[in-house]
Amino acid sequence: MRRRFGRIGLLALAALTIFLGGCSNNARRPGRVRVVATYSILGDLVQNVAGDSAEVTTLVGPDCDAHTFEPTPKDGVSLAEADIVFENGVNFEGWLDKLHKSSKSKAKRIVVTEGLQLRGGECNHAHKPGEKHEHEDDPHVWHDVKNAIHMVSVIRDQLAEADPPSAETYKANATAYLAKLKALDAWVVEKVTSVPKQNRKLVTSHDTFGYFAERHGFEIVGTMLTSVSTEASDPSPATFARLVESVKAAKVPAIFAENVHNPKLMERLGKEAGVRLAQPLFTDALGKPGSEGATYEKMVRHNVTIIVEALK
Repeated sequence: MRRRFGRIGLLALAALTIFLGGCSNNARRPGRVRVVATYSILGDLVQNVAGDSAEVTTLVGPDCDAHTFEPTPKDGVSLAEADIVFENGVNFEGWLDKLHKSSKSKAKRIVVTEGLQLRGGECNHAHKPGEKHEHEDDPHVWHDVKNAIHMVSVIRDQLAEADPPSAETYKANATAYLAKLKALDAWVVEKVTSVPKQNRKLVTSHDTFGYFAERHGFEIVGTMLTSVSTEASDPSPATFARLVESVKAAKVPAIFAENVHNPKLMERLGKEAGVRLAQPLFTDALGKPGSEGATYEKMVRHNVTIIVEALK
């Protein structure tokens, strides 16, 4: 369990960072703009635009869940020293406001999802009988590659504005990367055509593939946590039983676990519903370096390949 960010003076935090510097993957280089990305998927998009012209630090690393992340003092130092912070927004980083305030950061905060049409999702907390059932917008925009293209365009423009001497480099990097993302998007569109429309049904750990489903004609049959957040509690026996029946009725050939959520409940669901549990998908975080989900592009190709092969 990670320690929560406490009230520690910035001088102490700075000293801690110097002490930990030998273990950091973000060696300081004078003159570079200092950039923070809140989670690994966004960090990869930022790094592709920044190249070597900016120092990029990612707070929530590979295989880690931004919904349940608990910042450390080192994360506060990263924010305090940053010139610009890229965040997903849409309540994905619920811990960020407090961390930003505690660190006394002066960094400009950029919400990369601004301008996108958001879909509504389920509430992210358990509610009592009679309590108003509030819905939140779904933050998982990146599962539609078109949305990632929008995010990269925002990153390009904001980096160019924050660091004019390197503006042309950022624009060139973005142009090259956007070409890859457009090719990736076309690949996804072609790949899903091999799945018959009646088979385009998804059952996952939490409600993370809504944008993918809307774009490519999939139905979300059910989710283990019935929420856009992994902070939701495990389902009650009655809720679990209803999900089992929904999966049986939908006659899906496979269900899908995720890299940021314990697969045990999904394994149990598969056994009780009599369906196969497919290889885990990368959802709210990239995989570790060297894995099949080490970059955004690899993550998308892995996920779509697993989904298509399991359902077609």
